[in-house]
Amino acid sequence: MSEKILLIEDDIDMQTLIVDYLQNYDFEIKAYANPKEALSHLQANPKAYKIVILDLMLPQMDGFDVCEKIRSFSDAHIIISSARGEISDKILGYNLGADDYLAKPYEPRELVLKINSFLRRGAKTRYKVGDFEIDEGRMEIFVDGYLLELTKIEFDILSLFLKHPNKVFSREVIFNAVNAISYNAKDRTVDMHISNLRNKIGDEPKNPKYIKSVWGVGYKFIG
Repeated sequence: MSEKILLIEDDIDMQTLIVDYLQNYDFEIKAYANPKEALSHLQANPKAYKIVILDLMLPQMDGFDVCEKIRSFSDAHIIISSARGEISDKILGYNLGADDYLAKPYEPRELVLKINSFLRRGAKTRYKVGDFEIDEGRMEIFVDGYLLELTKIEFDILSLFLKHPNKVFSREVIFNAVNAISYNAKDRTVDMHISNLRNKIGDEPKNPKYIKSVWGVGYKFIG
């Protein structure tokens, strides 16, 4: 099930960018430009969201007031996303209950890393997916009970697949997920890591049991 994220951002271009980017990582986003509408929705659904992404420069209400209001009734992790990057703003945000602060402009990938970090804190760290078992705390993956000898990049790619079975990932999304290499070489290098993974899990490219190539797009996990 996709994790639900509430976004409060009145810059429609920025809102669209964040929504589109996070949807690539299978997050379900509810976005508001009006903070009062967002607060009303969140109060009616206080347990629906684990993450709130909050701009500070908003119409009708100051973002700091919104942050304080959210913290008064919700345990959601609040990530402030704002062009106001002064240290005094950051200190005030943390004092009012924010969990993290990203000063614009920032790379969207950094936002994904922040979100995943918060989600892992309350998530089960060891679980099974088909023939595989993942221990995120130890960064280990087992297949049929045997520990795979994986590099960090291979672990990240296989974890991405196991968390989203049957979801097609482009090479660019895989590249962004592991942030491993220089941009110009990403396609060739992603293919190389997929090839190494297939060798280690005993998967045949022509008759795959786990990782299937999707022509012209990328890969998906079918185990």
